[in-house]
Amino acid sequence: MGRRIPSPREALKILKDAGCSSDVIKHCRAVARLAVQIAKKCAENGVSVDLELVHIGALLHDIGRSKTHSVHHAVIGAKIARSLGLPEPIIEIIERHVGGGISPEEAAKLGWPDGNYMPESIEEKIVSYADKLIEGAKIVSIDETLKKIKKELGPNHPAIERIKRIHEEISKLCKSPCL
Repeated sequence: MGRRIPSPREALKILKDAGCSSDVIKHCRAVARLAVQIAKKCAENGVSVDLELVHIGALLHDIGRSKTHSVHHAVIGAKIARSLGLPEPIIEIIERHVGGGISPEEAAKLGWPDGNYMPESIEEKIVSYADKLIEGAKIVSIDETLKKIKKELGPNHPAIERIKRIHEEISKLCKSPCL
């Protein structure tokens, strides 16, 4: 594959070849549609954003779900992407999309390799955010997402504040709620 960004067709083939289920692929396609929509809105407002990177990063963000559906799918997905020679910006989207980011303390508790698991680039933030607004293959509100996370992880889990911050940042860049 080299260091170029794959085409959408190649990205879907990568997911299939990795062993992702049709449900995971449907989810990835839905996240990609929403992420591109958000990225275009940001771009219309003068934000410098790489639409191709957002599109392909969103398509591939859950490649690790070919091996596990736990939170570890992010690091496993990054490992798969590295083994395929995918470009580093794609790997970083895969690695940093979970829970609005994973702090170094949380990563250590999870037994993850030392690294940065917090979305930093606008493309990483958009994919992480879009992923939080897609349940299966359908769009859900930020309130529904936060309610679900509070129920699953507890009302004071740090992911809640991180997701709220990404929501506020992306909404500000879009100059309106993105949905």
